[in-house]
Amino acid sequence: MKATPPPVIYKSISELMRAINMPEPLHPLVALVNYDKHKGGPSEDVHSFLINFYKITFKKNFRGQVKYGQDYYDFEEGGLAFLAPNQLITMSRDQNCYQGYNLFFHADLIRNYQLGKNIQQYGFFSYAVNEALFLSEKEKNIIAGLFENIAAELENNIDAFSQDVLVSQIELLLNYSNRFYNRQFLTRKAIHHDVISQMDTYLSARFADKQGGIPTVQDVATHLQLSPRYLTDMLKTLTGQSAQQHIHDRLIEEAKVVLSTTRLTVAEVAYQLGFEHPQSFNKLFKRYTNLSPTDFRKSFN
Repeated sequence: MKATPPPVIYKSISELMRAINMPEPLHPLVALVNYDKHKGGPSEDVHSFLINFYKITFKKNFRGQVKYGQDYYDFEEGGLAFLAPNQLITMSRDQNCYQGYNLFFHADLIRNYQLGKNIQQYGFFSYAVNEALFLSEKEKNIIAGLFENIAAELENNIDAFSQDVLVSQIELLLNYSNRFYNRQFLTRKAIHHDVISQMDTYLSARFADKQGGIPTVQDVATHLQLSPRYLTDMLKTLTGQSAQQHIHDRLIEEAKVVLSTTRLTVAEVAYQLGFEHPQSFNKLFKRYTNLSPTDFRKSFN
C-alpha cells in the first residue's frame, strides 16, 4: 500500500498558487481565487499542506449533510470557513468542491495595522471545519459583494493606497462574519441549548466521578466534538458566560451541595471536587459567592 506523503509547507502565497495550478497572485501578500473563473486543483503529488498565512473560503452552495457537533444537518445556503496560519489542509480531488472563492492573505499584510493587533479577536479562525458559518440568501449576497470588491481592488495597479484599501476590505469581511456568526448562534438556539444540556450532563458525571480532576474547557469541547473557541463564543452569545465560567458555575453549585449536605471538611470537599490545593478551592468559591466555604456552611446552617 502506497504511503501518504507528509504535508508540504508553503511559506508564500505564490508557492501555493503554483502548487494548486492557479495564476500568480496579483499582490505578493494577497490572493483571491475565484473558482467560477479558474478551475484549478492540487498537483497529483500534493495531498495535504500547511500554509503560513490566513485562508477564508466562501462556498456559494453547500449540498448534502454537514457534521455539526454530534449530529448531521442539511444546508442549502452558502457558507464561510476560516483557517489561521500553520493549520493542516487536505486537498480534495473532486472538481465539484472548487466553487466560490478562496482568499489567502499573509500576516505581513496586516502587521502594521490595527487589524494585525486585533486578529486574535476573530475567534472563528480557531473553529473546526464543521463549525462553518452558514449564510442566508441576503447574507450570501453581502459576502459575495465583499469578495467582488476585493477582486476589483486586486486588479488595480498597486499604488500607495492599495494595502490600506485591502486591509480595510478584509476587516469589513471579518466584521460582517462576526455579525453573521452571532446570528447563527441565536437562530440555532434549539441545537445549541441541546449542546449546553449535553455539557451539563457531562459535567455532572465528571463531578460524580471524583477521580478525573476538574474538567477543562478542552475536556468539555472534546466530549461535545466542538472546538474550544466555538464552544466559548456560542456560550457567550447565549448565556453571557465563557465556557470556563460555565464550568466554574457548575463547580460552585456542586460545592454548595456537598458543603450543605455532608460533614466533610473544606479540604476534603476541595479534594473531592478535583482541586489539588484547598486554597485554590477557597479562592474560587469566595470569588463566586463572596463567602468562604466555611462561612457559607455557617450561613446555610
